Amino acid sequence: RRPSIFSPQWFHESRTDIMSFPHVPNFIDLETSEQAQELKAHLKSLGAPISEEASDDFFADLKAIVNNVDHCWNANNDNDVEPVLNSIISLLLMLKPADCEQYVTPFCQKLSEPREKESTSRKQIRMKVFNNLFNALNQDSPYCYIVYYHMVKLVANSRDLLAFKFNLDQLKIWLATWKVGSEKSRKLLRAMYDSLMDCSRSELAIKVMVELLSSYTEENASQARDDAHRCIVTSLADPECYLLDHLLSLKPVKFLEGELIHELLTIFVSGSLQDYLNFYTQNKDFIESLGLDHEKNTNKMRLLTFMGMSTDRTEITFDVLEKKLELPTDQVENFIIKAVRTKLVRARIDEIQKSVIVSSSVQRTFGKQQWFQLREKLDQWSKQINRVCENLHSLEIAPV
Repeated sequence: RRPSIFSPQWFHESRTDIMSFPHVPNFIDLETSEQAQELKAHLKSLGAPISEEASDDFFADLKAIVNNVDHCWNANNDNDVEPVLNSIISLLLMLKPADCEQYVTPFCQKLSEPREKESTSRKQIRMKVFNNLFNALNQDSPYCYIVYYHMVKLVANSRDLLAFKFNLDQLKIWLATWKVGSEKSRKLLRAMYDSLMDCSRSELAIKVMVELLSSYTEENASQARDDAHRCIVTSLADPECYLLDHLLSLKPVKFLEGELIHELLTIFVSGSLQDYLNFYTQNKDFIESLGLDHEKNTNKMRLLTFMGMSTDRTEITFDVLEKKLELPTDQVENFIIKAVRTKLVRARIDEIQKSVIVSSSVQRTFGKQQWFQLREKLDQWSKQINRVCENLHSLEIAPV
């Protein structure tokens, strides 16, 4: 006799199949109605208010199974949970595309719902089942969007990003393939942003939000006002985010011109430490309302100001740094060391001259002026190379 679909033996036999093939097979040699019947009986044994009587209506049975799927977590053994969920997946995959949404959506909703004091192994089971369903669907199926969206919600609820391999470039390709439209794409990107923030991955979250804001035009930029606001605050708070000039070109960010948040962003893009300190003096309550840390802002602005000073100078004295960066004398060298570690500035300390020798610095902004400067440097480099080549050529033809 073939083992029950809920037995550890069946679990072991079928597990390799579901993880290896792009389509989930029907796991047992049972008719669809019999499989649904066994699922109903199992869920009822776990406390589900469901009838286990035989029925001729497969769709009604499947609806009852999906509506009570959360009772599978009442099983004492984790090994009894995943086979049940995979069996439900096999039933979902038998549906015609037109019938899928009314069953796939509630199944995904229940699978992604937060559960109190859930073990790590059960969180992993939920993500694995989501992966099974996602990989079993045709790549261009619009229901992939539903599954992926709820996978993202699960990440937010479980605060576990390790089990979810996120790739923004791949997601952009999928969204284009699924053809779900702008609103659904933005809904997914917002959910992804929230999940990444919940998992303390602000650097990735910023990239997702920039992608979201890039989808707006001047005509509908006002609709993303709150998103733009959040993007700015997250970028300012991120200790690794220093280059912010690309945010100013986003249409929803431009819509904020004239507001304090836009003025603050502009200071971090091209202003000085003194500009920020003046802004803070006049708008202390506003900074605090954003949840930003004044001391961290000050430290970031010191580095940004130093970067700006380093772009057009090859040597800066300690006295100038003390004044411009408002640093005590005994903290200047330590500040320079930390700045060099960020790799935004290449420099060395001249102990004798009490100065810093700058080799290069990352540009805080890169506009027309910077392009012209780059062109001039390339022209100079080209002329120097030509002179070297001419000198080498003259040596070759010179008489011995």
